[in-house]
Amino acid sequence: MVFGARNLGRTLARELLAEGWNAAAAARSEETIASLAEELPDVLGITADAAVADDVERAFAQTIDRFGGLDLVVNAMTPSSRGGFGGGALLEAPPEAIDAYARDFVPSVFNVLRVGSRVLAERGRGTLIQLTGGSSRRAIEGRGPWAVGAFATRALTQAVALELRPMGVHAALLIVDATIASAKTSAGLEGKPDEASTSEEDVVAAIRYLHGQSPRAWTHELQITPRLDRWVP
Repeated sequence: MVFGARNLGRTLARELLAEGWNAAAAARSEETIASLAEELPDVLGITADAAVADDVERAFAQTIDRFGGLDLVVNAMTPSSRGGFGGGALLEAPPEAIDAYARDFVPSVFNVLRVGSRVLAERGRGTLIQLTGGSSRRAIEGRGPWAVGAFATRALTQAVALELRPMGVHAALLIVDATIASAKTSAGLEGKPDEASTSEEDVVAAIRYLHGQSPRAWTHELQITPRLDRWVP
């Protein structure tokens, strides 16, 4: 089950479906779910706002009712930016610049992690993967408000990973410290070499890797960075 069905989440659903998985994908927009149904009719599309606790409960219930259980939960949602991604420079920011990240996005992460962890803990197995950006590791200029959400995402995932380990469930934070190439980002990547960004397929490969790990060697935090990115671990 993946939260986020427009870009990366859709690619994940498509690739896993091709490998024989059952797949469900949730998104806020009915338009996104309608588009998903056209492209991938075998994927269970669910209109749900992860910031609304009842929506998240319903999304998990619908998925389990359809497929009988869950093995992998991926939260691939991104915050709805306002006034440019990252929230802008703090010295120029209006009071509401932080709302999209702290007030709207963090509760979405919280809801998916708390309900997803409960569902997998009841099965006593499975993988819970939370995606975030490089701002979960260090804030940079012009993106302070986004770092608030990203740091909180990292903290919540670390907490749930510790809680789930004794229950046989693998929780991991996947830090995509990169621009993900897609129709959404194509204008900003025009003229740049491939290795200045990552692809949705590369991120899916990282998710597949985390899910396939032995419990004798679980990774709880994995960062992927393109070769030409200016930040390195």
